[in-house]
Amino acid sequence: MVMTGQSGEFAELTEPFRRELLAHCYRLLGSADEAEDLVQETYLRAWRSYGTFEGRSSLRAWLYRIATNACLTALEQRGRRALPSGLGSPAGDPDSPPVPAGSGVAWLEPIPDALVISASASASASADPAAIVAARESLRLALIASLQYLLPRQRAVLVLREVLGFPAAEVATMLGTSPVAVKSTLQRARARLEEVAPAPDRVIEPTEPRARELLAQYIAGFENSDIASLEKALRTDAAIEMIGSRTWFSGRATCLRYLAHVIGSPGDWLMTPVIANGQPAGAAYYREGDGAHHAYGIGMLTVTSSGIARITVFGGGSGLVAKFGLPPVR
Repeated sequence: MVMTGQSGEFAELTEPFRRELLAHCYRLLGSADEAEDLVQETYLRAWRSYGTFEGRSSLRAWLYRIATNACLTALEQRGRRALPSGLGSPAGDPDSPPVPAGSGVAWLEPIPDALVISASASASASADPAAIVAARESLRLALIASLQYLLPRQRAVLVLREVLGFPAAEVATMLGTSPVAVKSTLQRARARLEEVAPAPDRVIEPTEPRARELLAQYIAGFENSDIASLEKALRTDAAIEMIGSRTWFSGRATCLRYLAHVIGSPGDWLMTPVIANGQPAGAAYYREGDGAHHAYGIGMLTVTSSGIARITVFGGGSGLVAKFGLPPVR
């Protein structure tokens, strides 16, 4: 298709917002795949309406209005996405097989930082470090999980007001309501979030030396079949949860007993450091019968200065590691 003047102008003006719109849709949906689909739909709707855009709001606010309403429509017919820890109490016997989730459970998905935080911004000396930290904080898995407990419009108002900083009047225009209603919805959203959000940890940035040290210990533990390395890295109150199963474990001793079942022999696992949801993570590969290491998934770490507080395992295989730019086999 030949690029027209208008389509070229549209692409030039709107493309810079793609990453932040993807992050916005992900916060509302909890699914990277759904978020990518909704961003595509946002750009299609925006292109179709671009000729009638009169500039009464900023182009950025106009795009957010389209994206938010597309997400709200998508959320009308489905429930929240969950983590195993949101479905029940921790399991007490790490020697028993994990409990299958059964049908009807929609799981939270991780998202690579590279998709939603500009690599050039992260690497640039002139980039605002506080802005990068804030972007990572607003994508942390614990927050995304907590947002899932809010009603869709509460979720949208909270994100638009408190994460993105849009004025109440502008949010009201986006959602077709009044500023008073926006303020009331925000109050209810804050109250609900306080009820469901876990006690905040002093999570450290994935680029900090201590976070890198803990990730290295985690990777070494698996690659060398070294339980002692994992024990050194985990906090006494650490937890492990496996997406796709209702089973999760709490407490270092229980977690280590479970890990002893899956750690295998030296060389069974290979891991590549990545960053997901503003948190350090390892893309895991497991050695199968052909002798090659095949993609297993992502182990995301919640790290504090005192150790790893939580390991969340997403077993998405080659499709998941591909989102991080990694091959299916090593």
